[in-house]
Amino acid sequence: MPVTDPSPGAGSRCEAVHESAFPAMLEDNIDDLYDTAPCGNLSTLLDGTIAKVNATLLGWLGYSRDELVGRRRFSDLLTVGGRLYHETHFAPLLQMQGEVNGIALELRCADGSRLPVLVTSAVKTGGDGQPLLIRTTIFDARERRAYEKELLHARQEADADRERLQGLVAGLQHSLLPDMLPAPPRMQVSAYYHMASADRIGGDFYDLFPLTADRWGFFLGDVCGKGLAAAATTAAARYTLRTAAAYEPDPTLVLTHLNSALYQNYDSPSHRHCTVVFGILTPTSAGYSVTIAGGGHPAPMLLRADGTVEAQDVGGTLIGSLRTPNVATRTFSLTAGDTLILYSDGLLEARIDPSTDRYGEDALEAFLARSTPSTAPAAVEALTGVLATFERLDDDVALMAMSLRHPAPDS
Repeated sequence: MPVTDPSPGAGSRCEAVHESAFPAMLEDNIDDLYDTAPCGNLSTLLDGTIAKVNATLLGWLGYSRDELVGRRRFSDLLTVGGRLYHETHFAPLLQMQGEVNGIALELRCADGSRLPVLVTSAVKTGGDGQPLLIRTTIFDARERRAYEKELLHARQEADADRERLQGLVAGLQHSLLPDMLPAPPRMQVSAYYHMASADRIGGDFYDLFPLTADRWGFFLGDVCGKGLAAAATTAAARYTLRTAAAYEPDPTLVLTHLNSALYQNYDSPSHRHCTVVFGILTPTSAGYSVTIAGGGHPAPMLLRADGTVEAQDVGGTLIGSLRTPNVATRTFSLTAGDTLILYSDGLLEARIDPSTDRYGEDALEAFLARSTPSTAPAAVEALTGVLATFERLDDDVALMAMSLRHPAPDS
């Protein structure tokens, strides 16, 4: 139930408080509002001499009013670096613009400590437009500085963690590749690996190794996906290919063994398939006979000594994706001055620039045609240079090249 004042004139007394007492109370509090505001207030003459300062700022700095008003300039309260910035940037900007907002500075307290602050200054002008004084508002930035330090520390820790992760990824990636490639007699070999991401391990792999006294095996492949599952499949693929090649003279059977090893985990979440080219080098009187088998991998490129480029496409199905794979083979000769180049599809899928399609096999073949005749080291160096010109590489790129030397002239 509402309570009312029965005495006459109650309403008029309320109106009297509203109309006269409240404005008087507000007028009495204006100076207190300035002096005890939650921010520092400062007024200076045009030469920077302090003319007025509020109690809040005095409390922060530990000075008395008499120590500052008429005795110090605003720049005297700044640190050495702050004074330099004030003279070279703050004051000139204030003079040109009439206002400077939210500048981070540090004030020197009476006890020698530093107070991080945010400073906003504005020039007060008279009726004729001439500057009279400078009004400055100062906000305590200690909590903000502490927060920024915490963010910086967290960022530094995150960067350190990422560097450690990248080191582990690079080390693991390196462990899946041969330290060096041995060269068959009369041949030059070269290889290169580009990681598209320093944070995730890729699945490209290659190798070249002796099988018997005169026969050599080689392969280059690409496991689908990235990460630990792809790394495990890469390791298994390399081990299986080298082991099968030691017992099977037929490249088709080697890839069939690899398919069986990968397909047996088809129902596992960690299952991965791959594309791969496997080949065997057999010496001939003119050089080497090369027999390759393919499982869905991009066609190796054969750079002939006469300047022509032959794509050795063998097709085939992805290895590990079907119970019985379709593995195709072909045989060709490698003679003096010829270079055979194997590569992963990261090269073909690279973006030349944001507005174009992928690099593609046609562009690669045209580039190699301009680079023939070549050698294995020169071909890999040229392709490495091409990689550096691409706008973006979305996938890892593995390169391996083998070339047959020209015979030494008779002495």
